[in-house]
Amino acid sequence: MKSYDIIVIGGGSGGLTVAAGAVGFGAKVALIEKEREPGGDCLHTGCVPSKALIAAAKELYTARKAAQAYGLELQGEADYGEAFRRVQAAKAAIQPHDSTERFRTLGVDVFYGYGQFRDFHHIEINGDEVIFGKRIVIATGSRAAIPPIEGLQDVDYLTNESVFDMRALPKSLVVIGGGPVGLELGQALARLGCKVTVIDRGTRLLSKEDEEIVPYVQAALEKEMSLMPHTAVHKVEALPGGRKRLYIEQDGNMLQVEADALFIAAGRKPNTDRLGLSHIGIEMDGDHIAAKRTLQTNIPHIYAVGDVIKSFPYTHAAGMEGKIVVGNAVFGLKRKVSYDNVPWVTYTDPEIFHLGMTEKEAREQVGDEICIYKLSLDEVDRFITDGHTEGIVKVITDRKGRILGAHAVGKGAGEWMQQAVLAKHYGHKLSDISQVVHPYPAYSEALMKTANQYWQGKLFQGVTGRLLQAYVKRFR
Repeated sequence: MKSYDIIVIGGGSGGLTVAAGAVGFGAKVALIEKEREPGGDCLHTGCVPSKALIAAAKELYTARKAAQAYGLELQGEADYGEAFRRVQAAKAAIQPHDSTERFRTLGVDVFYGYGQFRDFHHIEINGDEVIFGKRIVIATGSRAAIPPIEGLQDVDYLTNESVFDMRALPKSLVVIGGGPVGLELGQALARLGCKVTVIDRGTRLLSKEDEEIVPYVQAALEKEMSLMPHTAVHKVEALPGGRKRLYIEQDGNMLQVEADALFIAAGRKPNTDRLGLSHIGIEMDGDHIAAKRTLQTNIPHIYAVGDVIKSFPYTHAAGMEGKIVVGNAVFGLKRKVSYDNVPWVTYTDPEIFHLGMTEKEAREQVGDEICIYKLSLDEVDRFITDGHTEGIVKVITDRKGRILGAHAVGKGAGEWMQQAVLAKHYGHKLSDISQVVHPYPAYSEALMKTANQYWQGKLFQGVTGRLLQAYVKRFR
């Protein structure tokens, strides 16, 4: 029987970070991965293929808009095969970074199959080989959650695991789920020529975002596809030719919607059901593993990272968790994870940037002693010159100017708002961003101008403002 210092179950972002980090410090590491190649959901069925598809669709959309603006005409249907090829090419280009060959070169023993706990330290692989681990890291990720809708089991439907394998674009598509996945891919497929309808149970789309951010995105999306919030799907049935009929309820009205294809984007389900966790008494939080801030389970030598725990279901968060586990599992540290300074981006067009608390959350947790700074993108010269003025920056601070939350919607918001992450992480005040020289004209000026409002309030209003004005009148 082979013995290891650390066994990692799952080869996604979190698991690969642990495996590479631990072996680099001299630990003997085993990695168990169920797929042919590591990389996890992000590489194979998530971040990478979706962003490649979004980029291809945006390129086509921009070409059409430009042609129309300059009096030109584009004819014919887009070749969806080209978008498919770009998706596959992107995955192939990135795969070597996460390949079995690379990790074996690093010194990691890679096993293929499903790992299951036989006891506290022994992992059985595919019901056959058993290996021993002093410490074990669970990083098995998640899969698409399938809602309990009558008839759904009798029809073909797409999820993030199959949508990128489509060789042809359906003429019409219904998306169940108005979160980031449903809206990002719905918009991309609409731009490629598909008639898209998005159905969501919530009273508003993107419920985790600040309330002032969502209208900008919704207005843009409504120009490209049909959005149906506050709508429940009661039943799905198959029609001739592969079409589907959905029986839905919206605001008390019973309606029917038909489409050629159905895409399920109704959340994620952690991959914890095949691990045999109940055999060893791992504490659970529903379907998720209950983890402490040190990312240990109730069994101290067993850790959990990524989508299997109920925190931030994002690739970059899993990578951060993996780094913490390396220190804790290899060196016996007690470093604690914090998500206070972890941002996320929703890659619709326009993009949404989210960091920290929304205004509603800040008022609930801090009280009304907060300050709100907002700026419309039509006040920023670079957005004006580029013709992308629809959007807003919104920063929430405490009374001393420390950032509690930063939000934006606009072209490339996920890039030019990153300086807010640095400021919040290192405890800088919003006013510090105002003191940094930004090149003109640049998109990042949007956050700088928002930060300028701090000084405008301090220097030209209130007691300080009145004292300065009195000084100027008296002595100058």
